[in-house]
Amino acid sequence: MRSSDIVALHSGGASLVLEAGGERVPLWRHLGLSVDARDIPSIYRTRGRATFSMDADRAPDILPLPGDGSFLRAALLVCAKDGKALDLILDCTGIESGHDRLTCDFSDKKHGLEVRVDYRAVSGGFRIETSLENRGSAPLSVQHLASCSLPLPARCERIISWRGRHNAEFVECVEPMPQHGWSRETRRGLTGHGGPCGAYVLADGADHHSGLVFAAQLAWSGDSRIAIERDDEGFWTLQAEALIKPGEVTLEPGSSHSAPPVLLAISDAGRNGAMAIMHAMARAIARWPGGEMTPRPVHSNSWEAVYFAHDEKRIGELAEAAAAIGAERFVLDDGWFSGRGNDTAGLGDWIPDPAKYPDGLARIAERVRGLGMEFGLWVEPEMVNPESDLYRAHPDWALAIDGREPPTARNQLVLDMRREDVRDHLFERLDAILRSAPISYLKLDHNRDHSPSGGSEQIRGSYELFARLREAHPEVEIESCAGGGGRIDAGVLEYVHRFWTSDNIDALARIPMQRGFLAFMPPEFMGAHVGASPSHATGRVQSLDFRAAIACQGHFGIELDPAAMEQQEREKLAGWVRLYKEWRHLIHGGKVLLGEANDGLVWQAQGTDDELLLWVTRAGHAEDRRAQPVPLSFAKGADWQVRILRSAVSGGVLTPRATPFFHDLRDKPHGFAGSWLAHSGLPVPALPAESAMIFHLKAQR
Repeated sequence: MRSSDIVALHSGGASLVLEAGGERVPLWRHLGLSVDARDIPSIYRTRGRATFSMDADRAPDILPLPGDGSFLRAALLVCAKDGKALDLILDCTGIESGHDRLTCDFSDKKHGLEVRVDYRAVSGGFRIETSLENRGSAPLSVQHLASCSLPLPARCERIISWRGRHNAEFVECVEPMPQHGWSRETRRGLTGHGGPCGAYVLADGADHHSGLVFAAQLAWSGDSRIAIERDDEGFWTLQAEALIKPGEVTLEPGSSHSAPPVLLAISDAGRNGAMAIMHAMARAIARWPGGEMTPRPVHSNSWEAVYFAHDEKRIGELAEAAAAIGAERFVLDDGWFSGRGNDTAGLGDWIPDPAKYPDGLARIAERVRGLGMEFGLWVEPEMVNPESDLYRAHPDWALAIDGREPPTARNQLVLDMRREDVRDHLFERLDAILRSAPISYLKLDHNRDHSPSGGSEQIRGSYELFARLREAHPEVEIESCAGGGGRIDAGVLEYVHRFWTSDNIDALARIPMQRGFLAFMPPEFMGAHVGASPSHATGRVQSLDFRAAIACQGHFGIELDPAAMEQQEREKLAGWVRLYKEWRHLIHGGKVLLGEANDGLVWQAQGTDDELLLWVTRAGHAEDRRAQPVPLSFAKGADWQVRILRSAVSGGVLTPRATPFFHDLRDKPHGFAGSWLAHSGLPVPALPAESAMIFHLKAQR
């Protein structure tokens, strides 16, 4: 290696460029859109002197530490056995650069600490991971380890992040870049109802369709922090990390520790471009039974149809009603196991209730399969009710503080997943259940925050259990649920195939919620059901067409009793099931584009470059007398045949004020030049509140 070398890693339309020099920690030269880094002069030849600065200039590096001239938040804090923080001096011991990977190794010779920062080009984005190894003779305590420390350019303007609570997930927050610092932390023991530890950073007026956007997501399901700090040099630094409890991570001699990876997307095609890269990286993580995704089956979930009030006869009737309208997978939710008549008892006793299911689950599972559906089952293995045989036998298995009664939530406690005996017991019970009946799907729920905390090792324990289940039952698909959307992230995605977006399936609430979900995960992972009206979560009344149209944007399902519906409504729901089955090849696995139009309209397109479904949705009452055309920037470059596929308007009419043109558009497509659709817009009729129209667009090239 020469005295100063430029090393680069390229992925999609982005580049990551470092300057390496001798034993120094490599310096950041560029993180952004794709560049040719040949013949770049050393950073120290181009940086001017600044007032009130260190005499020995220290440009920003990839692993900032205190004491080396950097005043950024330290990426790493390690303590000795006595609790004293170590003054680390890291020397670069090697850089390996390939076409899809860039690895930087460092060593603190005094304390025997080895550090590796690994950058990989994955699916058009970057996967960044930092790991430690203790090669010394004394144990070391890791207090803090950032998964990444990334520079963001001065042209950045806004941060988009998401917050949430149960039944109100993915609330979008737009904030200016901080003058000092910005952070988003979760300390509830799981990902949280605001979605993954992540954010979008927008530069220079970027929007959904254009402009420079950075998007980052920490692949982790526990306590976390993502932070953006401004430096007086004029740029920002982004760090993301799993939060570590003091004394929790001890590196004995010869042991190692890895921080969760960060997924990073960089695009000049706006939020949609960054979202496409996020989707590609998420799809690369998922491990489907048989090696590839099959068409996502129509779900029927028992929960809102019957809650706890079920037995084999009632579930058999519900399954028959679901099969009659076209459901392909039936999921038996909470209430099937011993002592579970409500949410106060039974968690932990994973044995079928002999009063409800006297012959176990095999008979009802076979009945469901005989109706042409797969059989799925709800479980909540990480939890226990104090009123359960498991807790009475092992009260020490729940997270607790010595001498203090542990607080319950939803009448339950959290099992200590750090314990091997707990994990072994849970695996044995779940394995026995899966072997007792033809079960092809598990809905893994998690219905409370962690208090007291089990720390990061609690999450790693859950991951270990999930990995063991996947290895023993690779044919079983798994859904991640945590009171709805409390555990949606790329960390748990390695073990699951679907996320329950929210316990709130009110269609109005789901519009922004599902758009927030799509910032990080593709639609085939997004559980979206048609619920009853009035909504069980909000009490609002919405038309069946509107509820079904919004549910069709994700992995479609029903969460009601079809037999309780009027015949006309039941037939209408069956029609939506058929529509979803006909078009799910476009809804899933392809591109997703989001946009906003005039007067409160939002739109969403899903499909391929040449064929898409387009939802135009109105949530609230229009303020204008007439609807203006909806510009579709993606349409330029081709001519398009457009037709109305389905109208989701209360009363079943097209719209009260639709002209004959729109009635004709239901029967046959109309041709539009792509430039017209992109710059003038797609004509749409005036839509009333709580309505949507689904268009089919096909390119003519």
